[in-house]
Amino acid sequence: MGLITEFKEFISRGNVVDLAVGVVIGAAFGKIVTALVDGIVMPAIGAFTKGVSVSDWKYVLKPSQLDSAGKEVAAELAIRYGMFLQTIIDFLLIALVIFLFLKAYNRVRAPQAAAATPEDILLLREIRDELKNRQAL
Repeated sequence: MGLITEFKEFISRGNVVDLAVGVVIGAAFGKIVTALVDGIVMPAIGAFTKGVSVSDWKYVLKPSQLDSAGKEVAAELAIRYGMFLQTIIDFLLIALVIFLFLKAYNRVRAPQAAAATPEDILLLREIRDELKNRQAL
């Protein structure tokens, strides 16, 4: 079987197409949540921190060094934990929305019909019940 034929079979499977659609929708959804966090959540948090953006939060280990002319000689050495916090908030919001979506989906989804009990199991149950009735007499 040729490589092109195998590739056609692989790509024509339903799960591959579903996965591709899921990835594209997931990427778009990630952009929506990032816009929500960057545009609404973080400015609201920044209002409580006197206008300092969360992404600018950092712990300076070594300040930048300037020469006599005011030109930077050595860059600042800092741990920038604000971006990390912002990314965690992005992740938690995405996880929350996905959880709520799946919870609603599972509630709306039609319940599966109960599988019919096989006939041999029904016969065994009848035999069991009959033996119980004989022991009771």
